[in-house]
Amino acid sequence: MAGLLEVVVLQAADAENAADGGADRVELVGTMHSGGLSPEPALVETVRRATSVQLRVMLRLRDGFGTDGGETTRLKGLASAYLDAGADGIVMGYLNGLSQVDLEVCTELAGDGGWPWTFHRAIDSALDGTKAWRDVRTLPGLDQVLTSGSARGLRYGLDDLISRARADREVGRLIMAGGGLAPEQVPWLAQAGIRSFHIGSPARPGRSYKAHVDPALVRSWRRLIDSEVRHPPGT
Repeated sequence: MAGLLEVVVLQAADAENAADGGADRVELVGTMHSGGLSPEPALVETVRRATSVQLRVMLRLRDGFGTDGGETTRLKGLASAYLDAGADGIVMGYLNGLSQVDLEVCTELAGDGGWPWTFHRAIDSALDGTKAWRDVRTLPGLDQVLTSGSARGLRYGLDDLISRARADREVGRLIMAGGGLAPEQVPWLAQAGIRSFHIGSPARPGRSYKAHVDPALVRSWRRLIDSEVRHPPGT
């Protein structure tokens, strides 16, 4: 399997630049407030017109990882609007009041699993990580889990991700490493069998979301990931 590179984007120009740099997929958010919240459907349509790169859209309306019945209805409508506007998939993830994966809400939103989606870093805030991984693997349509192994980021969760990937190849296939990803971590993750990587600020000059995605920075990550995934250390 070749390596997958996903880049966080805020607008059409970001998506075009990410594609020019070799990104396989973009994650569209409306704002980086609270770690990324939902965009308007009109923005999804604008990005889709600008580029054919694979596009997944953040489905999250508030800080934290909880939701309720009324908001769930709104989220379902928003997900449908995103797909109608040209999104290829959705990024979402919810925890219940016990800090467990909210299987009821996630299953309701995913529907019959007719479109692919990413469970985002809510998993890193689950009380029991092992149970959370068991739970997400039962969700319809899920094909990726964005995780850093720790709510504090990959600097703290790297060993956990590597251990999980080595212990279960299917978990390794689902993992998309992100949340403070550093270049020096890629070889270790690749060696453990992880093939998908997610960047946000490292794709921008000065690591600032006030700057557009830079194709040259994306290209440098593309080269790194391709090199390490094809020839992981120890092979």
